[in-house]
Amino acid sequence: MLAINMHTYKRHRPEQTLLYQLVEQYYPDFLEYLSHQGKTLPLHVDKEFAEFLKCGRFEHGFLRVVCDDCKHEKLVAFSCKRRGFCPICGTRRMAESAKLLVDDVLNGYPIRQWVLSLPIPLRLLLARYPKELSKVMQIIHRTISTDIIHRTGYLKKQAKTGAVTYIQRFGSALNLNIHFHMLFLEGVITEERGQTKFKLVKAPSHSDMEQIVDNISHRIAAYLEKARLIQRDMDNAFLDFPMDDENSLLPLQAASVSYRIAWGQIWAKKYLTYKPCPPKTNNTTDN
Repeated sequence: MLAINMHTYKRHRPEQTLLYQLVEQYYPDFLEYLSHQGKTLPLHVDKEFAEFLKCGRFEHGFLRVVCDDCKHEKLVAFSCKRRGFCPICGTRRMAESAKLLVDDVLNGYPIRQWVLSLPIPLRLLLARYPKELSKVMQIIHRTISTDIIHRTGYLKKQAKTGAVTYIQRFGSALNLNIHFHMLFLEGVITEERGQTKFKLVKAPSHSDMEQIVDNISHRIAAYLEKARLIQRDMDNAFLDFPMDDENSLLPLQAASVSYRIAWGQIWAKKYLTYKPCPPKTNNTTDN
């Protein structure tokens, strides 16, 4: 018998998801809340929400797809194609990016994933000054690349490595959490006698990781201080932002980065708290 794989298109119904229902129900109230304060969201933020509410809905546009052979028809709703928090478009872009990396970029070389998080004050700072993110990412990339090259016994002018970096802006609770996901070659590429060679490097030790983190921390701090975005203050370990400035996003970002409710009756209350689990005991009682 001839087995045929049948792929059936099934329309996604965003209106049935919890995220869509929450945005649809509460986003207008949130805009009204800002309006009473004389504030509005930046245009790009408002457009992100507006397009998300249209994604996958027939009433906002669709294509009629017809099979040339059997003339069967399907309606395919337009997607928003936004790069914010839309699960449909984000998942599709993730799958396409993964395929591109595996098929055309990584070329079968061994890879190690590096994930770098930032202190909460720096997450808020870089959210407010997004142009500085690229500078910070360059510092991180140079530091890790230099470490990999040196651990293989080469100098920077003798060998090269490579990396693919994605900046993640959300945490698992959809909170503001800027961090970096990086895929680094687990080794270096050299040119010797006209031939390209790859040399594998051992996994970094605990002391290697401590040194890398220390170097990254000092270099990022030095850059931000030079850019006059932070200043040394031995008596305080926080950022002093003017919360009454014209940037209406800043109070919202500050609430999100610290896991707090930004508006409503329970304003400023924490919505996520981590508590240690009670210690396990091995004592048993016979009944």
